[in-house]
Amino acid sequence: MATAQNRTNQLLVPQANAALDQMKYEVAQELGIAIPQDGYQGNMMTKDNGALGGNITRRLVQMAEQQLAGQA
Repeated sequence: MATAQNRTNQLLVPQANAALDQMKYEVAQELGIAIPQDGYQGNMMTKDNGALGGNITRRLVQMAEQQLAGQA
């Protein structure tokens, strides 16, 4: 089992960690998915974790597209 301490993914901007966590909880609330209080998602259904990750990625891509469109 991988815990938060064993993750190998590294953020390019470590200060973004709080914003990503906030986004995770917002998306979970929108989808009606309960994230355990201890933050350990290992006991959650794979389908729920996939939905969370997919929606977070979709939102991040939309944000990047909006930023790029604003720079043109």
